[in-house]
Amino acid sequence: MSLVNRMLASVGIGAAKVDTILDKDTYSPGEKISGIIKIEGGKVDQNIDHISLYVMTEFYREVDDKKIRDTAAIAKENVASSIIVAAGSSQEIPFSVTLPYDTPYTLGHTPVWIKTGLDIQMAVDPTDNDQIRVHPDSETSAIFESIEQLGFRLRKANCGSAPRYMRRRLPFLQEFEYVPTSGAYAGKLDELEVILVPQTDQIELFMEIDKRGRGLFGMLEEAMDMDETKVRMTLTRDELRNTAHVRSKIEQTLRSFS
Repeated sequence: MSLVNRMLASVGIGAAKVDTILDKDTYSPGEKISGIIKIEGGKVDQNIDHISLYVMTEFYREVDDKKIRDTAAIAKENVASSIIVAAGSSQEIPFSVTLPYDTPYTLGHTPVWIKTGLDIQMAVDPTDNDQIRVHPDSETSAIFESIEQLGFRLRKANCGSAPRYMRRRLPFLQEFEYVPTSGAYAGKLDELEVILVPQTDQIELFMEIDKRGRGLFGMLEEAMDMDETKVRMTLTRDELRNTAHVRSKIEQTLRSFS
């Protein structure tokens, strides 16, 4: 094999290429993502130490009072190791990885993608990125549907750095910002901020209820940020299967603090 070709492959010219082909592009947390990883050999034989799949997303964190966009790996799966890719050859490697329950939903401007990485010694590692859509499962949908049925509209959804006391497995949490547009809370609340922390058997629900200021005292409350009430509740998966029960619990909480 040509020394020149080896040197070119080490900087990515004429090296192996990777293409991940997913069985579908839309999932819910807890589902298995499956497909094949297609590897095309380059101009020289190459040894691949590892093939890894990552479930990736973006979140924002504050640094010196500025918001910085960062990436985070939600999950990592080693698919294969110690593979020789012969020059000009083609290989297909099937894979299956479970999408974690705390994967953010692709609502608003929250991206989620599958990153495939080939670890090749003394060479530029080939990668491939594939965007996916992540939708709430039927149980989590009960929360979103209940909030919307109570007259709220989703205004914004994004991932931000989690405060230390709320941090779980990942360094971020996804926040959903709602505004009341109809119903009993239009004119009573300015906004409703919701954070979900899904787990296998339950979902933690954090709500920040922002009351609309009324009169001079209301204006003072608003100016001093005294109009925000933070509430935490836990809903089991069994409870979430009863949409009427979920709506009732959320409505009781909103009524108590609005």
